Amino acid sequence: MRSKLASLTVALAVPALACAPRATVTSAPQPQPAGGRAPLPAQTLPLKHAPRPTSPEISAADLMTRLYIFADDSMQGREAGTIGNVKGTDYIAAEIKKLGLQPAGENGTYFQTIPLKTRALGANPKLSVNGTALTPFVDFVPTGGVPLQAASVQTVFGGLLGGEAPTITPEQASGKLVVLAFPAGATTGRLPRGLNLAGAAGVIIVGSESLAPQQIASARRPSTFMHDGSSAARPMIMVTSSAGAKLFTTPLSQLKPGDTGATVTADVPYDVKPIEHPARNVVGIIPGSDPTLKGQYVAIGAHNDHVGFNNRPVDHDSIRIWNHIVRPQGADDGGKQATPELQEKVNAELAAFRAKNPGVARQDSIFNGADDDGSGSVTVLEIAEKIASMKVKPKRSMLFVWHVGEEKGLLGSRWYTDNPTVPRDSIVAQLNMDMVGRGGAHDETGRTKDGQAVVGSANYLQLVGSRRLSTELGDIVESVNKSGGHNMFLDYSIDADGHPANIYCRSDHYEYAKYGIPIVFFTTGLHSDYHQVTDEPQYIDYQHMTRVAKLVDDIAVHVANLDHRVKLDKPKPDPKGVCRQ
Repeated sequence: MRSKLASLTVALAVPALACAPRATVTSAPQPQPAGGRAPLPAQTLPLKHAPRPTSPEISAADLMTRLYIFADDSMQGREAGTIGNVKGTDYIAAEIKKLGLQPAGENGTYFQTIPLKTRALGANPKLSVNGTALTPFVDFVPTGGVPLQAASVQTVFGGLLGGEAPTITPEQASGKLVVLAFPAGATTGRLPRGLNLAGAAGVIIVGSESLAPQQIASARRPSTFMHDGSSAARPMIMVTSSAGAKLFTTPLSQLKPGDTGATVTADVPYDVKPIEHPARNVVGIIPGSDPTLKGQYVAIGAHNDHVGFNNRPVDHDSIRIWNHIVRPQGADDGGKQATPELQEKVNAELAAFRAKNPGVARQDSIFNGADDDGSGSVTVLEIAEKIASMKVKPKRSMLFVWHVGEEKGLLGSRWYTDNPTVPRDSIVAQLNMDMVGRGGAHDETGRTKDGQAVVGSANYLQLVGSRRLSTELGDIVESVNKSGGHNMFLDYSIDADGHPANIYCRSDHYEYAKYGIPIVFFTTGLHSDYHQVTDEPQYIDYQHMTRVAKLVDDIAVHVANLDHRVKLDKPKPDPKGVCRQ
């Protein structure tokens, strides 16, 4: 799943749907509030696992075999555009070829390559206000990945991030640097509603008194992007609050949208090069059995990439214990620091671990992505194997897509839905899985809209978006869950309209939904290993993952065998609008 640390950039580019999900009533217990999260369980699974032959039936043994292969250190974190991701997509393609799926990529292959390139910030970015130079990486840091060369450009105040009040018009923004500020006390926020940046020279975000180390590290690190010629991204620069105060003669707190400010000179260059290794969606089809309906598709998807590796190894066990106690949602809790009380608890648990495991220490630098989204990827493989083995196939065809570049901004799913290898209107529904291997009582899977912590259970499953376009599809999920004896607890709390985590906009299903294709996003939620080097196969709950796989398989086959298309009863979104959960 894409980290919410990048959600501001996402908000510049993706569209909106707004229909409140309906609550469900089940016999399963409600998730427990903060304080109910269990400690890390004793580790029983091995670091390595010898692969075994898989069978047609969905099983924990199959999922375990597949995930230990797919999330192995040899895959180097599967970052899009790297040899590790090539190895991962080669594995998926080889498996579906063995299963007999029809190639549905480009030129008779299982692959659809996206136009990915790398970019790196130039050596000496410059920014000055009324002729006074600001210091790069101290006063400002470029964050948008888009070059900005401006000899003299005026600033204009665009309002507060996340604001609902009227903002500036396109005419007021045209040719200017639009300055946005966080509300008092806030560190995250979306663009103001109605703000049109199409003609703006760029965006300046006024942050806190100092730049965050992760912002600086991210800016210095080369990144990848999809070079398709259609990007509406604007140059973006983050400045400190003291630097932001120099942009206007009036304090920011007293400004009104439309107030103009200082003249800025900027030279923010980026070097752009083709990627060394191809970034590829993997696409395969199981044709339907009904001559009339086989031209329609039920799509099942996950993302095949993760975030690679770093060059600063950490002690695996100590960072895992520290994150579980201090940052229970991993990267989504990236700003949290240990209080003295929490640090004391960390020290005690680490000492107990060392006492039970004397002389054991492992330096780790690979983000294996076992749950994110190795779990989804191998679950899609397992479902493909199950359906491929059916003597009588579902009436509609099954479209399996393993998307690349989700971690870089839903790039592969955007490319696929913009350039589908089957008619886009023939896709009747898309079922997306991203992080479906955890969700236990020791995992903080998310927080409710009002900030209450949610933890998992043996039958826990989050649903997102299941009724945002089709009430019928959401009803089918609940009906199959009950009639099929799956009895998963379906948690809709993360799907609430306006939820600050914005999960609806953070995984590949959205790129289908923006075109009016009904979707369901299945996830067992966040946890302390999210986007950490500790997201490894030995921490996955394979029995839990099997239950999710069987439910999704049952739903997919049910939708494929309907005598009608899933009814679309909510307004279709604007594919070029802004995604707002």
